[in-house]
Amino acid sequence: MAAPPPKKRRKREEYRTATHNDDASTNLPKKKYYRQRAHANPFSDHSLQYPESPEQMDWSPYFPAYLSSPAVRAPSTTTTNPAKAPIRPLSQDVEVADIGCGYGGLLVALAPKLPNTLLLGLEIRTKVTEYVQERIRALRNQNADADARLYQNIGCLRANTMKFLPNFFRKHQLTKIFLCFPDPHFKARKHKARIVSLTLNSEYAYVLRPGGIIYTITDVEDLHDWMVKHLDEHPSFERVLQEEQEADECTHIMMKETEEGKKVERNNGTKFIALFRRLEDPPFC
Repeated sequence: MAAPPPKKRRKREEYRTATHNDDASTNLPKKKYYRQRAHANPFSDHSLQYPESPEQMDWSPYFPAYLSSPAVRAPSTTTTNPAKAPIRPLSQDVEVADIGCGYGGLLVALAPKLPNTLLLGLEIRTKVTEYVQERIRALRNQNADADARLYQNIGCLRANTMKFLPNFFRKHQLTKIFLCFPDPHFKARKHKARIVSLTLNSEYAYVLRPGGIIYTITDVEDLHDWMVKHLDEHPSFERVLQEEQEADECTHIMMKETEEGKKVERNNGTKFIALFRRLEDPPFC
């Protein structure tokens, strides 16, 4: 007979189950029940669900207030598998992605600032993703009477963007990508796991429309230099001038509202910021 799980773990699981099952709750989830190690290995074989293509992505669980009708049948990308069940498309596309969104501070802060834009947080850690989803649901319930649309424009899903970003977004779909306090991977042999690289920058260029912005922030100067170098060297990006960067409201929100940003501020640390603009494709592309 297997031993029961430790008391603390059992308590956390009971809390998360009760919170998940209470659809009408207005109570924000307690972060202590969703704690998980700060970083996950992006090369591990995680058990993830992802669409074969952006056309097959079912957004209905994440943005129910933006569903259009009627449902359409997702196209099959193979000759052996039949088309999947009909899905209801959104009335507008997701345009902002927060990659490695953590506990959702940036999403929640941006929601009222970009009320007509759909924003998606992508997070690889299971419990952290669950926390953000419960947080969004509670905020929607809190504002159901005062402003039923508030926080309906943000969602969060579990994903490994280093592997599957183009599975979720079409070419030139996004207007903004946020890379906030990513894992620095200090050891040289781990640099291949950094969220900015020549290969990944090409994927960002694919999903980001010309004129769109990549926002980067970190408290690790070496990582900042790395991200600036690799984005500078990519032909699809140019660095945004300091004056324009400081005038961008999203920059200030990014500095103040992420959990990591607040931690750096409490510790009197330094935040290194760089913004990069997606350039127009050459005529032959």
